[in-house]
Amino acid sequence: MKQKIAAYITLYEDRDASAKCLKAIRSQTVPIDSLFIVDNSKESIINSSEDNLVLVHHFPENIGISQGITQALDWAIKKNYSFLWTFDQDSVPSPDCLELLLSAHHNLTQHQNIEIGILAPTAYDKRSQAVIGGVNFINDKFIHCKHNINDDYIYECDAPITSGSLIDLKSAKLTEFPLIDLFIDGVDFDYGLKFKKQGFKNFIVTKAKLEHNYANPINVKLLNFNWVFHSYSALRYYYSCRNTTYLTIHYAKGIYKFTASLHRIKTMFLKMIAIAFFEKEKKIEKIYACLLGTYHGFIKKLGKTWQ
Repeated sequence: MKQKIAAYITLYEDRDASAKCLKAIRSQTVPIDSLFIVDNSKESIINSSEDNLVLVHHFPENIGISQGITQALDWAIKKNYSFLWTFDQDSVPSPDCLELLLSAHHNLTQHQNIEIGILAPTAYDKRSQAVIGGVNFINDKFIHCKHNINDDYIYECDAPITSGSLIDLKSAKLTEFPLIDLFIDGVDFDYGLKFKKQGFKNFIVTKAKLEHNYANPINVKLLNFNWVFHSYSALRYYYSCRNTTYLTIHYAKGIYKFTASLHRIKTMFLKMIAIAFFEKEKKIEKIYACLLGTYHGFIKKLGKTWQ
């Protein structure tokens, strides 16, 4: 029996990036069966009549990534799809990306009897050459996995990034959906850990590639070392600080809740210092976003709350 595959994209105010993502998904060596799109733009940037395989849902009020993915998961499960392949609009998968993810899924499930939650490609930013790998939650913090350049390498992690993730819907049926109130940022951390809690495993398939624009890279030379500082909007600083603070404390156990709190305060101050030195505009607003986001994470004030 053929496995039905649906793809999902969150769109927001970028017609060119959206078109590139759509084209890359349609150009896969293994074709998808349908495409579920949530367009959060004020004015829709895609015509729903362009393709009968494309389902466009326009939310000018902006429902965020977490609710968009939740709607797509609910729809795909009810329609008996086998997989949901999720994307941010600023991502471009290589033509064989889906084929490689499916091959890895077959090998892991059929030959190694591993129950899969999520498989994801190696995401990289072409501008800075930075690799955005998976993360593990260790005691009181999220730690990025070390990237392995071996193309035949598949490694387990707690949470792959959302964009490019191939979700096994058999597992998703038994797993709690992402927390809607996260809105954006940290959705991947939360969902990955929910799969892990249910006993499913998440992997990065190194050979599968995804070009992904990760913030705005600024090259910095410091103490004879070249370093890339990733610049965000105030909105992204707010949600990143808020959601990571909330999730870290939520998933930490025992004494680690206390150390997690200390770590988040330390991270906030380091981020604010970096903003003061390296951001080129709206420094005060971005520092305030870090302070407010971290505070809201501590008091569990979630939802669409930034201005």
